[in-house]
Amino acid sequence: MPVYKGREVDLYYEVKGEGKPLVFTHGASWNHKQWRPQVDAFSRRYQTVVWDIRGHGSSSLPHGKVDSEDFSRDLADLLSELGIEQATLCGLSLGGHISLQTAVRYPEKVAALVLIGTPFTNAFNWFERMFVPVNRLTSYLMPMSLSGKIQGRMLSKFNKSNQAYIEQAFGSIAHSDWIRIWDAVTRMDSTHDLHKIQCPVLLLQGESDTMIRRQQAYMQEQIANAQLKIIRNAHHATNLDNPDEVNEAIASFLSEHAI
Repeated sequence: MPVYKGREVDLYYEVKGEGKPLVFTHGASWNHKQWRPQVDAFSRRYQTVVWDIRGHGSSSLPHGKVDSEDFSRDLADLLSELGIEQATLCGLSLGGHISLQTAVRYPEKVAALVLIGTPFTNAFNWFERMFVPVNRLTSYLMPMSLSGKIQGRMLSKFNKSNQAYIEQAFGSIAHSDWIRIWDAVTRMDSTHDLHKIQCPVLLLQGESDTMIRRQQAYMQEQIANAQLKIIRNAHHATNLDNPDEVNEAIASFLSEHAI
């Protein structure tokens, strides 16, 4: 099992294929298995890398308060460990925000970004500012199994197998770890950093994903080289709901920018 021993953390990763690096980062409470449809498609032409964010899947979580800055540091360290000088980073939701922050903090390591259903803040409007404290309390009180079932049912409209995957991924995280992780995740904010991103950016949004619709549109306005594409028949688990259309959009973007 390939594991990178980073900053007091063990990070699980998988590498497949050869060519220019394409690195995938999963969403909160999920794991590297989210990207199977993309690895199957792109590992024929690219070096694909998937990994588990600290506290998720087979990666460890150090004791104490979780610092969200560690997420992008982990990704940058992993790239260095694998000898990757520059990569295209693709992430969904939290994975997209981590990829975005990596491009801000380590711009020399990022050739392009593919951000799927990605937020850049948890305080975009008054509703989010009111909802986040409630959401943290709910995460504290609700068992992981119940959280997984609720999210799995909500995000399985377009792909019934999403439910089993989401429940399994949720169930692999200890509740005490999740409380610490989610507290850090909900405090991430890149509002004032969007203008710093200079690489090409593809924003992908599921047509039924209303959670981040306004934020994605705002990013398109604020990031100089950003384009937005809507993915049909997809919700927040966009790459699993409609993998063919997602893969086609990514392939077209990479080709357009000769990546």
